[in-house]
Amino acid sequence: MPDPLPDNRQEVRDLSMQLILLLGVASLFGSLVSNGARSVTGPYILLLGGSAAVVGLVAGFGEFIGYALRSATGAYVNQSRRYWNVAMAGYGLLAAIPLLAFAGRWEGAAILIIAERVGKAIRTPARDTILSHATTAIGRGWGFGVHKALDQVGAVIGPLVMVAVLAFTGSYAPGFLLLGVPLAGVAMILLFARSAVPKPGRLEVNGGTRETGEELPGIMPYATFIFLGMAGFANFPLISFHLKAQSIIPDAAIPLFYASAMVVSVIVALLIGRAFDRIGIHTLLAIPILSIATVLLAFSLTPGAALAGSLVWGAGIGIFETVLRASIAESTAADLRGQVYGTVSAVFGTAWFVGSAVMGVLYDVSLGHIVAYVVIVEVAALIAYLWMYRCRIAVRFQEGLGNLIP
Repeated sequence: MPDPLPDNRQEVRDLSMQLILLLGVASLFGSLVSNGARSVTGPYILLLGGSAAVVGLVAGFGEFIGYALRSATGAYVNQSRRYWNVAMAGYGLLAAIPLLAFAGRWEGAAILIIAERVGKAIRTPARDTILSHATTAIGRGWGFGVHKALDQVGAVIGPLVMVAVLAFTGSYAPGFLLLGVPLAGVAMILLFARSAVPKPGRLEVNGGTRETGEELPGIMPYATFIFLGMAGFANFPLISFHLKAQSIIPDAAIPLFYASAMVVSVIVALLIGRAFDRIGIHTLLAIPILSIATVLLAFSLTPGAALAGSLVWGAGIGIFETVLRASIAESTAADLRGQVYGTVSAVFGTAWFVGSAVMGVLYDVSLGHIVAYVVIVEVAALIAYLWMYRCRIAVRFQEGLGNLIP
């Protein structure tokens, strides 16, 4: 297949932006499918006989698998360079979502939910590596922010589809079947993107070597902060379970809360992308604050506070995923990037699993226990950030000494 990469810098920028937009639209359709389902998995599992602990474990284990397996898939992407094939295979597992319509027990629904997360584990390191090459010419934060914003547009539309279906039919099954329609769009867009840029690595001629900005200040403090920050970040299936179990809002309004949160995440992803290009990983400081605010508001017993908590949760999603991907792209050489994406994602997913499982169990004890857990974990995350900051200062000091000594 011919490589259409032009020599002109502006043309490279244009081609890079085209690739980001194509992948963004593919993610929009994919997110429409997955997030449309995720907006109702909590009440759907409850309907099929599951408990709050089951919701927390299924959601947490699904996220754990969706991130933990990325270490292996990222390593494979690095070795094989088959970015497009791996991405397409991962998107194919979105077919598990329409099959939820035929799940008669919560166990069957759990298997399908986890299968869709496995697909995310397969496609994400490959897709993010492609994006990391494309964002070189236009700015890491802005490129990943644009992609995340498009992805979240799908996350808005999907829940609205479920709102409409629940309002008209009162049943979840037709909604899951309808969510299968956009899968054809995902396949067509990916094929077109691959034909437009078959070798995305050529968009990054410097191989990922940074010339300006701040390096990640050591993998251990960074990974510790990511783990703690995510371990205290509530998942929406548990929030939606709370909304239904406490009869705070009607079932049909729960996906509307999720859609509203995704609207916020679209705006925040674009803003935080620009902010990252200016101040770097300091943008991650917002995560512990938003995590605490989420749990204080989302698990309240009043609709207004619960809505505010959902919106804050959406802001956290927009920040976390944008900055995480941009910071890795900005600080990692291209030939190692897929594996680094996979490794950090494994930490991210493990934390989400642990936090979701703990919060699911604590929900059956009391809401106060969830609040206490999140506050403790996020205070520890702030301490980890200080560790990360001190490591950055130490690295700069050592580099300064190296420049002074001939």
